[in-house]
Amino acid sequence: MESSLKNEKEGRVSVTNRDLIKKISENLNKNDARSVINLGNGDPTPYPSFQTTLVAEEALLNSLHSNSFNGYPPPFGLPAARRAIAKHLSGDLPHVLLEEDVFITSGASQAIELLLTVLARPGGNILLPRPVFPLYKARAELVGLEVREFDLLPYRDWEADLDAVEALADDETIAMVVINPGYPTGNLFTLDHMQKIAETAQRKGIIVIADEVYRHIVFGNQEFIPMGIFGSLTPVLTVGSLSKRWLIPGWRLGWIAASDPNRLLNKSGIIESIQKYLCMTSSPATLIQGAVAEIVERTPTDFFDKTVKTIRESAEKCYKLINEIPCITCPTKPQGCMFLMMKLKVDMLEGIEDELDFCCKLAKEESVILLPGIGVGLKNWMRVTFAIEPSYIDDAFGRIKAFYLRHAKKTL
Repeated sequence: MESSLKNEKEGRVSVTNRDLIKKISENLNKNDARSVINLGNGDPTPYPSFQTTLVAEEALLNSLHSNSFNGYPPPFGLPAARRAIAKHLSGDLPHVLLEEDVFITSGASQAIELLLTVLARPGGNILLPRPVFPLYKARAELVGLEVREFDLLPYRDWEADLDAVEALADDETIAMVVINPGYPTGNLFTLDHMQKIAETAQRKGIIVIADEVYRHIVFGNQEFIPMGIFGSLTPVLTVGSLSKRWLIPGWRLGWIAASDPNRLLNKSGIIESIQKYLCMTSSPATLIQGAVAEIVERTPTDFFDKTVKTIRESAEKCYKLINEIPCITCPTKPQGCMFLMMKLKVDMLEGIEDELDFCCKLAKEESVILLPGIGVGLKNWMRVTFAIEPSYIDDAFGRIKAFYLRHAKKTL
């Protein structure tokens, strides 16, 4: 593992976030009587404040007891599930999505794997934001795509560096990936910036893969706007799931939705390629698909409001407490998602080499786990999960402050 992590920092191989969290967890002091506070985990469901709605549980039981969903599903998904997702997404779009525009997948991860596989071609490249959900880079490398990274600018609310996109894109670029609400940055793109992204993609003749897994988990001063509203400028393939909004990541129900009023994806054969891929791979459990329509159509808004309120409270705590500790900073107050990035000022610390060293020693001394930035492509940054019980945030950052005071460089 040490060799693998060293190589990753030098840019030669990829490691997963699970690898990193496992490595950091190995440093925990078993003699520390305090509970471990995990700010590196991406699954909020172990916490009491993040339990799914009773509607979802009842929908699953209804699906089971109907005895109608025990066989294999159609390769593109159950028609009722596809229609429900299409209707759910169409409410925010200027055009109506049809059943045929939606493909059900085993979570968003399979949707990402599928898209990068069917779009890949010899000599092709893909534009990925930095920082990024690491599966994009790992999957691109697996299918032989060259990865070209454009920066998200932390002091401009994590906007995409579109000058870099212009410079990186060429005739072999298959797509650019846009994640909004931003993982792992917690930002939310403005309408104006999204239009500039779409116009850049149109000018360069590339598809936009819009990762909207954290769709509607927003709590800033602006509303979530789907990238699909610009589908008439350039084709948009949206990746989504029930996982985060309904707090059921283990149910593995995701989708790809094609926002393409001009039907360019059909003409180019991309839709047919998606269909062929789905005919050769496993589908999400029929039982879960049978519950989708009821989950999407019946969940009350107060369930979502309660979840977002809790996340907002924790996010605000994180942002305030981070900026009270001199060796770390969060440049932009989070507006969505379940994560933020904080920058580490290594030069303010004694005996700390980088963010990986910081995280390992923090785990050993304070029983707090953070994800090093190398997991998402940023050196000397760290990812923080704030989708945990708000009361844990105060304790966690109290420990981080104690760690800083212990390791702070002494001034003369």
